[in-house]
Amino acid sequence: MVFRPMTGRERVAWNIRRLRVGRGLSQEVLAADADVDRSYVGRLERAVENPTVGLLDRLASVLDADIAEFFRLPKSGESRPNPLRSGRKKAVKAPVKRRRRP
Repeated sequence: MVFRPMTGRERVAWNIRRLRVGRGLSQEVLAADADVDRSYVGRLERAVENPTVGLLDRLASVLDADIAEFFRLPKSGESRPNPLRSGRKKAVKAPVKRRRRP
């Protein structure tokens, strides 16, 4: 296997997810607080989109991080953060009240 260094976009994607998951934020919450669409955050984390410096500033503010954190190289052997559990939960049916028989 040939080692290929991360592109700048991949490095930013890695670190957005690392910081978001580390702070326990869902993509939905991060997106709302940074005033972007949730699907855009997902595309950023998959290195599909190129964020502007202005967006990186907003994301850094929401994540309480310095913008330089988005450009940090992963430590040797560091694995990609596991996704958070889905924020959407299955609907739970209310228990049925049964009448007592006399």
